[in-house]
Amino acid sequence: NYLLPVYDAALMTQSLGIAKFFEAATHAVLGLNADKVGGNNASQAAKLVANWLMGEFSRRLNTEERGIDAAPVSPATLAGLIARIQDGTLSNNGARQVFDVLWSEGGDVDAVIEAKGLRQMNDTGALDAIVDAVLAANPKSVEEFRAGKDKAFNALVGQVMKASKGKANPTQASDLLKQKLG
Repeated sequence: NYLLPVYDAALMTQSLGIAKFFEAATHAVLGLNADKVGGNNASQAAKLVANWLMGEFSRRLNTEERGIDAAPVSPATLAGLIARIQDGTLSNNGARQVFDVLWSEGGDVDAVIEAKGLRQMNDTGALDAIVDAVLAANPKSVEEFRAGKDKAFNALVGQVMKASKGKANPTQASDLLKQKLG
């Protein structure tokens, strides 16, 4: 139903507990993103839930020798976290930081985002100013990029992320840099 790769589907159905958690979280993500339903939304939501369950969840459950039924993060909470990744509120790195807090302390996804100051920058004017400052401060990297060195571009993206304290949307930052560099 979710068009998951065979490997992912096998892992999501390896036990009844994991299957129920996966289904509940996927349905909750779709409910939170009801305005975006259609097309690949169900498969995208399912893939993100599966990725989190196979990654961070499994790692922590294995380390702590817990079953999925004893996970401190509920399907609804995981769905809230995934919805914030999908709507651009959180970067993947920010999401991992929020997940750390949710796992160890519990709480509400949005409250943790605000308390930790992890909301991703969506103000294009502020990002534009940061990109201009980075370009002005790094003429050597600009010159190297224009000479065909792609690694110089990655360095500039890194400088934008550093200047924004990790809050810039990396895709937006890359797009804006490409636009300004010609």
